[in-house]
Amino acid sequence: MKPDNNKKQKKDDKKQLGLQKTPSGISGLDEVTGGGLPKGRPTLICGEAGSGKTMMSVEFIVRGATQFAEPGVIMTFEERVPELALNVASLGFDLEKLQANKKIKVDYVHIARTEISETGEYDLDGLFIRLEYAINTVKAKRVVLDTIENLFGGLANEAILRAELRRLFTWLKDKGVTAIITGERGDGKLTRHGLEEYVSDCVILLDHRVLNQISTRRLRIVKYRGSLHGTNEYPFLIDNDGIVVLPVTSLELDKEVTSERISSGIPSFDEMLGGKGFFRGGSILISGTAGTGKTSIATTFADGVCRNGERCLYFAFEEPPQQIIRNMRSINLHLDKHVKTGLLKFCAARPTLYGLEMHLVAIYKEIQKFKPAVVILDPITNFASIGSLSEVKNMLIRLIDFLQNEQITVMFTALNLNDSLRDPTDEAVSSLVDSWLLVKDIEANGERNRGLYVMKSRGMKHSNQVREFVISDDGLELINVYVGPDGILTGSAREAQMIQEETGIAIRNYTLNRKDREIMRKRQVLESKIASLNAEFESVEEELNKVYEEEELRKQILNKNRETMQNIRLSGEKNSKPKKPQNDS
Repeated sequence: MKPDNNKKQKKDDKKQLGLQKTPSGISGLDEVTGGGLPKGRPTLICGEAGSGKTMMSVEFIVRGATQFAEPGVIMTFEERVPELALNVASLGFDLEKLQANKKIKVDYVHIARTEISETGEYDLDGLFIRLEYAINTVKAKRVVLDTIENLFGGLANEAILRAELRRLFTWLKDKGVTAIITGERGDGKLTRHGLEEYVSDCVILLDHRVLNQISTRRLRIVKYRGSLHGTNEYPFLIDNDGIVVLPVTSLELDKEVTSERISSGIPSFDEMLGGKGFFRGGSILISGTAGTGKTSIATTFADGVCRNGERCLYFAFEEPPQQIIRNMRSINLHLDKHVKTGLLKFCAARPTLYGLEMHLVAIYKEIQKFKPAVVILDPITNFASIGSLSEVKNMLIRLIDFLQNEQITVMFTALNLNDSLRDPTDEAVSSLVDSWLLVKDIEANGERNRGLYVMKSRGMKHSNQVREFVISDDGLELINVYVGPDGILTGSAREAQMIQEETGIAIRNYTLNRKDREIMRKRQVLESKIASLNAEFESVEEELNKVYEEEELRKQILNKNRETMQNIRLSGEKNSKPKKPQNDS
């Protein structure tokens, strides 16, 4: 589908006419803010202790210096320069090197409460002189002040505080720098003083909460003057690569799709899907009770993808990777060779490690790094232990939406707690996916066997039959089930039915052969009688022919005798006639 150039041009013109923005470089934050922080204006980042305010502001400076050629200044009122450099080194940021290269300037300003007096002429000129010197030193485009409480901690007069805050923010705007001011959250207010959020052009609230003993970090854009922005709470993660914000994906259903198909890795199952497999970029759910072979199907799919030379990312939430690799050898799947070649990557973690949002962020980051063609989550029902079904569903909506944009095929496995089709997990997830496969137990004659059928598969012709699902030393196979008087026959009942049918065929063949032999004997008797009658007929015919021949011979002799007698008579008449005299000459 070709892009609408006119529509794109209108959007570009709208951006030029609207508020200019400075990209933060923080993964996901620019998407949430619609392009970045307001250029040349102050932004307030507030939150409780440990919510990530300092980390986010420092990354804003570092990303600007390293990715956008915008030097920056960090003025800290709380942590000394060596302490700050050591703290952010865990994110991979080398502040000392950046300072040596004149890309950033870090300045620690110590302000004691005893030095702050409440007079009518509270003066920030000293701070402005020091900050201006730092800005001019590196020609900074970005500034961070961390934290503002230490600057105004001794002031209780609201009028003076508001005036000085406005004065500080106005000075930063006049300098044309994009600034971040961090502030601690107050009791029932965004900040301790409750004033900073009113004079800031953009306010970002960071939250670090613990629910059910699980830690979750979230971000919310409280306000953004002059710009549209995301208004939801967005999970974010702090790890070795910095901060990653996972935005709620777009609600517009305008994703690109393809008609290309990808094999399930089981040829007999591909036949149930028109012989071609799943749509690439689609989503598949495999549900069933424990022990029905969901993981075997998922790993077979992964093996087929890797054998085609494509990458597969496998998220295991129940078994460690080595255990999965060992177990799959029993069905002739050697996943370790794909791991060694780099086509298959396992990511294993207990769901209770952190909250749903954090899992989503971690999955998002791994996908961005590995860039797989297929993603497998096994099983998603374990997430129910850390969130409600609606929360799990919302998480999966975000994930599916993201993967569809990237044209990545995803397969989920889900554990049913009972053998009913209306399992709560299936009801929450089945409506989201494109294909839904159900593997269920079929118990009969004291045996437990497996049956598989396609509940739905959007956009393709698929079988409505139940197939027996067999796991053997050679892998997975789907075979046609036998339907007997009492229903579907599987396992030994199917084998017995096959033997019975084979026996019936043998008996019928023997009976037919015996009938054939009887017919042959009767044929031989009849043919013998026919031969005898033919011989008798030929004998009578020969006797009759002899009579005809004798009569013919008699006629011939009689005719001959008549001719002879006639010749004799004619000869006698000639001899009895007188002879004429001869003349002498």
